[in-house]
Amino acid sequence: MLAVVEINKKQYLVQKGDTIKVQRLKEKEGKITFDKVLLIADDKKTKVGTPYISKAKVEAQIEGEKKDKKVIVYKVKRRKKYRRKRGHRQIHTIIKINRIVASSTSSPSK
Repeated sequence: MLAVVEINKKQYLVQKGDTIKVQRLKEKEGKITFDKVLLIADDKKTKVGTPYISKAKVEAQIEGEKKDKKVIVYKVKRRKKYRRKRGHRQIHTIIKINRIVASSTSSPSK
């Protein structure tokens, strides 16, 4: 089963057992649930939300934080002896997807 979930205003394609790197979350450890599910798909059918699927959620376990590679920002103004070098390392949260829960209610057909 696949799901597209929105985490910190970014969309991630996940399935059970995946380990993904997302932008830093406020929570540092423990379990977390994401209820902004945009799409759920399995072998037989696909369900698309407008914009989100009600009663659908993705449960995950926070495994820690990790710093990304360093990005160098270098500014130069020619003929002015102006040079600035700055480095930045973004912090990401590593999460493991435990399960994807989809609502199993179906509408009656007429």
